[in-house]
Amino acid sequence: MAQNKPQRPLSPHMSIWKWEIHAITSIFHRITGDGMALLGLPMLVWWLYAVSAGPEAYETFHGFASSWVGMIVLIGLTYAFFQHLGSGLRHFVMDVGAGYQVDTARTTAFSVFVFAIIATAAFWLFLFR
Repeated sequence: MAQNKPQRPLSPHMSIWKWEIHAITSIFHRITGDGMALLGLPMLVWWLYAVSAGPEAYETFHGFASSWVGMIVLIGLTYAFFQHLGSGLRHFVMDVGAGYQVDTARTTAFSVFVFAIIATAAFWLFLFR
């Protein structure tokens, strides 16, 4: 006869996993990389095409980019760039063996978000000054 063993997940399951800033930073690193590839690359190609196709094509692109939807997309891509950059630099430091202490890892993970927000705001304030 089979013994009645408690049903436990084989690995940490989402229902018992504690969402730490380290995990959130890692997930955001993946999301921002995918977002830049899936949304940023088509925007870049559209812009390059518009520049090479002439004034009418560029006006179409500029009309979208300067609309409220376009601004949200561009600001989002800027945030994604700085978030991905900060997280990549954090991983680079960790790849050389530094920053694995719990407090240091937590601080650097939180700092990535602060850096991305400040850098995005500074970039767009510089553009609109």
